[in-house]
Amino acid sequence: MKEFDESAAEAARARQAELTKPPGSLGRLEELAVFMAGWQGRARPRIERAQALVFAGNHGVTAQGVNPFPAEVTAQMVRNFERGGAAINQLCAQAGAELSVVALDLDRPSGDFTRGMALEVADLVASIQTGKDAVDPRADVILLGEMGIGNSTVAAALAAATFGGEAADWVGPGTGASDEIMANKLRAVDAGLRRHKGAATAASILGSFGGREQAAICGAVIRARELGIPVILDGFICTAAAGVLMVNDRNALEHCLIGHQSAETGHRRLIAAMGKEPVVTLDMRLGEGTGAAVALLILRAALACHDGMATFAEAGIG
Repeated sequence: MKEFDESAAEAARARQAELTKPPGSLGRLEELAVFMAGWQGRARPRIERAQALVFAGNHGVTAQGVNPFPAEVTAQMVRNFERGGAAINQLCAQAGAELSVVALDLDRPSGDFTRGMALEVADLVASIQTGKDAVDPRADVILLGEMGIGNSTVAAALAAATFGGEAADWVGPGTGASDEIMANKLRAVDAGLRRHKGAATAASILGSFGGREQAAICGAVIRARELGIPVILDGFICTAAAGVLMVNDRNALEHCLIGHQSAETGHRRLIAAMGKEPVVTLDMRLGEGTGAAVALLILRAALACHDGMATFAEAGIG
């Protein structure tokens, strides 16, 4: 497993100190450049190949009335991605990311976690492997997103099982929920937490509550870490999925950035529990990897300044 290269990061910090600006004046952009330097193992990191992966799955918990849209919308949105008609297509085009959409058995939803396991072992293992296999080892950065009707309910359950708290701490409106649907979401997550209260490992939490797309996200994060490729996670659903890995290893997401802080209720709490800071906060809550794609634009800006600016010596200043 590839680790953060502190010597490359220190060389990047030294370069930042020599650039024609007051120290620290580019704020988070400087931190992002150092982050990329450490994971790429070079003082002047670059992004030549950015891969965006959107995993899609369907969920049995929708039987509990937790979403205003039918499960068929997942497949319809996948077709929209494939035709280039979604927000993520436009943002990937602007950010310079190659988009791949991976649909995982949309005609076979995961189990209803209020009644039993969401994923049996074979499904869980296969979905994780799908995520691993989707990662391009040539990528300089990987963006992760998801699509799946009902998966904000799944995310709330995963977050509660991973970081503690009650359903009310994590359940939000998702794609837009009426009071009745919000009540159903709260009941479903509460019921799931009672049924699966013994889940204490990453695998058992994913199997108890997760969908195939959440398991695939975890697989992609694991494979990216093995390769030393930095990852930009999207919003609440994507972050909650990846966060499960911290149950086994608190440092499992060191190579990951949180692309944005979602407007979804539990995301700020989740980011704080993970000890991270989002790249941007724009009140987005679409999913699809859109927040990660916007963050890539910021990351490219950080590296452009880091690599392209003159030093004081080069500019003949001082």
